[in-house]
Amino acid sequence: KVIWTVLVTVLGYASSLPVGEDALCTAEELAKYRIIFIGKWSQTAFPKQYPLYRPPAQWSSLLGVTHSSDYSMWKKNEYASNGVRDFAEKGEAWALMKEIEEAGEKIQSVHGIFSAPAISSGTGQTSTELEVHPRHPLVSFVVRIVPSPDWFVGIDSLNLCEGDHWMDEVSVDLFPYDAGTDSGFTFSSPNFATIPQDTVTEITCSSPSHPANSFYYPKLKILPPIAQVTMVRLKKSQLGLSAPFINLPAKSNEIIDTVS
Repeated sequence: KVIWTVLVTVLGYASSLPVGEDALCTAEELAKYRIIFIGKWSQTAFPKQYPLYRPPAQWSSLLGVTHSSDYSMWKKNEYASNGVRDFAEKGEAWALMKEIEEAGEKIQSVHGIFSAPAISSGTGQTSTELEVHPRHPLVSFVVRIVPSPDWFVGIDSLNLCEGDHWMDEVSVDLFPYDAGTDSGFTFSSPNFATIPQDTVTEITCSSPSHPANSFYYPKLKILPPIAQVTMVRLKKSQLGLSAPFINLPAKSNEIIDTVS
């Protein structure tokens, strides 16, 4: 009777514990992926105030991390960290890398950091490799929109594990986010700190609802994707090989709108 009571008590306690997003991953030990970031920010696709010079439209380097549910690089509707603020506003990665390193040391929530080179135009692609682990199956990353006040694209905690196996391939359309730390409306707005700081919000064709907003297209229901990311699982025979080049459709995300 005593043993049964203790057992029921323990099981009841265990069932009440929170289950993380990665708790049920029973896949094989490790998996490697090629991550390919594709910029779709063209003047045809986003004609309003499109940056042509000083500087022209481009993308910063990609900075990402593989981690468990105990760590979060950034989240929609939550406040950006100082590291994400520095990266979104200036493309400076040191503070964010320090935050990632400290999280990994403190709660062992980080498996690895990965990065990919910048893209010197609004369209194009860059790639790198990353490694995930059954206890760290989540992927997060950020890429700064250049020029912009504090705008970026990225992914928050994408789980590459499905039960007992790793996903072979996944593609995600990306849309612009505002880090909530600068109040500029346009790509070339001067530095104007948001005080008090706001939360991370998605930029849409109607929000911020202001004609000066560079992404304000009131005739649209949704913005077309400004970028896309694809993650392809690598087999052992593919490790170390160069990344495949993905051909971009010429008019895959055009805005059909009349904008001066």
